[in-house]
Amino acid sequence: MEAPANGTLILSAVAALLYLALVRQPSSFRRTFAKTASTALLGVLVLVEGGPLLLAAALFLSALGDLFLAEDSGRAFVAGLCSFLVAHLVYVALFGMAGGGLAAFAAEPWRVAAAAMVVVFAGGMFLGLRPALPGGMVVPVAIYVVAILAMGIAALTLPSPAVIVGAVLFMASDAILASGRFLIPMRSERQAVVAPAVWVLYYTAQACIALGFLLHR
Repeated sequence: MEAPANGTLILSAVAALLYLALVRQPSSFRRTFAKTASTALLGVLVLVEGGPLLLAAALFLSALGDLFLAEDSGRAFVAGLCSFLVAHLVYVALFGMAGGGLAAFAAEPWRVAAAAMVVVFAGGMFLGLRPALPGGMVVPVAIYVVAILAMGIAALTLPSPAVIVGAVLFMASDAILASGRFLIPMRSERQAVVAPAVWVLYYTAQACIALGFLLHR
């Protein structure tokens, strides 16, 4: 990649590391800015490199979700969930257009096995969350799980291993985030690792997807 693109990627990584250092701190402008900028800069990177507009759109929608989730409130959580839901749907469209479709599964049986594992993982995640979900969150979470399941399966039709890894890490990040919010007691010692784990997996996922598309052209 050219110097402007490399500089944008470095700034994104620096912002991500800054947020990781602040991830357990109370909400603040610096914390929110670092979280939002890290993903938004990946979107800028895609535009600088002339990558797919749908990829840039998914990254900017994810950055909007980051902005909402940086705030500790129920309404912000729902807004973040909606932003990421749309981002996942954009990823599904992007992966579907760039991938090999059903022919990819017929050509390489390992993709079928991987898709089955993705289905089992997503189904198990929802069934595990279901008893702990407030009544009003059951349907939104179910829709979200279906969307990320579709993203994971669509990613398996692509030739880029980095994008597939990114989709899997994205699913793992969402699973840990949901467990931290609905299953793990807020005063549990395990909460200390939830936010850092979610962020490392999430940012790595977005970077893998973005770079996978940009470098596999």
